[in-house]
Amino acid sequence: MAFPQTRMRRLRASAGLRGLVRETDLSPGQLVLPLFVAEQTPAERGGRTPIATMPGVERLSLAAAVEEAHEAAALGLAAVMLFGVPAEKDEHGSGAWDGDGIVQLATRAIKQAAPRLLAITDVCLCEYTAHGHCGVVRADGSVDNDATLELLGRTAVSHARAGADIVAPSDMMDGRVAAIREDLDGEGFPETPILAYSAKFASAFYGPFREAADSTPAFGDRRAYQMDPANGREAVREALLDVREGADMVMVKPALAYGDLIRAVKEATDLPVAAYNVSGEYAMVKAAAAAGYLDERASVLEILTSLRRAGADTIISYHAKDAARWLAEQT
Repeated sequence: MAFPQTRMRRLRASAGLRGLVRETDLSPGQLVLPLFVAEQTPAERGGRTPIATMPGVERLSLAAAVEEAHEAAALGLAAVMLFGVPAEKDEHGSGAWDGDGIVQLATRAIKQAAPRLLAITDVCLCEYTAHGHCGVVRADGSVDNDATLELLGRTAVSHARAGADIVAPSDMMDGRVAAIREDLDGEGFPETPILAYSAKFASAFYGPFREAADSTPAFGDRRAYQMDPANGREAVREALLDVREGADMVMVKPALAYGDLIRAVKEATDLPVAAYNVSGEYAMVKAAAAAGYLDERASVLEILTSLRRAGADTIISYHAKDAARWLAEQT
């Protein structure tokens, strides 16, 4: 039936009616808060170093990371995702698999302080290598895919030993999921899930993260291993390969400009899909809100809801704490 019998506005007339027919839900339990844990932070600032390009985000000492974990748990967030900022780096990123490395120490401390909060650990070498690339670099400057796999496996096992609930390889090396699964199983961690950064694009939206994690490449870029933003079918293929290698969850990164691929990956894999609402996306909203160009609360909740609508089961976002507070106010 057409207008006037059909009136779409009937079910939009009140908050109660809109809530009754709302198709997409957003809750704190679907959100993950990234944390940057650093070996060196100024004690006089409570172990917190502000990140200029990401207002409200800081590099954290171990004690400050535990404080953030307590707050995340109290807000009902699903998890924290841990990124390490070591005091020293080397050519192979050996700090990544050090049993007493910063992520390993943070994982133990957070799981002891907030055992019900999930700890997801980023498995990559870029924060730990002197050159800033995500793997072993050959003499010609290219990244050696196969030599890197062994180091990623060591890193994932060290995180599992420290108590990580989920390990999340972000390096984009071919075969890394299978290598990590084999190493985890072989070292007695067959129950540790893998969240694969399956469709991670060589994006312009990572700039603030690289300042926060001190992981900017010293030369070249990451386009030889991260994906071309123009390729959608390739993203689905990457995700399917990770599924075959043993991934338990897959990820699309960035999120805001990739809703079509979140949906495509979800439909192709039928696995839980995470979307990473990355640093540049966060910084854009913060800058526009500070300038008075948009309403931060309304914009953030709209963005996060759109990612859920696209098919994301889990959203990793620097907005997570604020979003949880705003969602609580709505109930």
